[in-house]
Amino acid sequence: MLRHAVIATLSLAFAVTAAKADGPSDVAPSETLRVAVAVGPAASAFWTTRDPATGKPRGVTVELAKAAADKLHVPLQLVEYQSSDEIAAVSGKDAWDLSFMPADVKREAFVDQGPAYVAYMSGYLVRAGSDIRSLADVDRAGIRVGCIEGTSTSRTVEKSLKQAKLTKFVRPEEAAALIGKGELDALAMGMGALDDLSRKLPGTKVLDEVIQSTGVVVVVPKGKAAAKAWAAHFLDDAKADGTVRRALDGNGFTSDKVAP
Repeated sequence: MLRHAVIATLSLAFAVTAAKADGPSDVAPSETLRVAVAVGPAASAFWTTRDPATGKPRGVTVELAKAAADKLHVPLQLVEYQSSDEIAAVSGKDAWDLSFMPADVKREAFVDQGPAYVAYMSGYLVRAGSDIRSLADVDRAGIRVGCIEGTSTSRTVEKSLKQAKLTKFVRPEEAAALIGKGELDALAMGMGALDDLSRKLPGTKVLDEVIQSTGVVVVVPKGKAAAKAWAAHFLDDAKADGTVRRALDGNGFTSDKVAP
């Protein structure tokens, strides 16, 4: 009987210790939660844009970052990048603690991926006056296609195109400006960002066909087991309690479905 009581006591102590380990010190050791976000010219469930009044990033991932910091009871610091690959590339340099990005096999060498909060589909935006009506129309000689360097969409497009001329842009704003001027025939990005961009560029059109489908997941730097476990629990709770739904709706993505 005594032996069982001792075992039960030790088990309880271990459980309490483990619960404490999945706290701020493991997720945000600097006592500030540093969340990496990608800033671009058009918003999506992944991409943030700049608030014209403050110049600071705003969007779905910013709202999720705020929720994560609130749950940990620590201040939030947004760390800005130009693509998800750029975020992943510095994961071993103690530059950020938590991020969100489209799931991608290549990035598994740099980050540990958790559950998805929304589906992420990519497609093409075509310039005003273009005769492109389908994916087949894109891959033709003389067609100028743009994509954003360091994205899973760019890798998909690079593999699929055989005849069109592909240009990769480090700065998403540059690609958006060129298709607005008619100097690009098609631009490949996430559908949400393309829908937002098409509203800003009269005459442009988003093709209905999808070129890639994945999920936007929560990630932490590679090898941080406690942080990965916390991030997974956080996101599961955020989906269950409506935090994700409110972040999507509040940023205009009312038709985007929360991942199961």
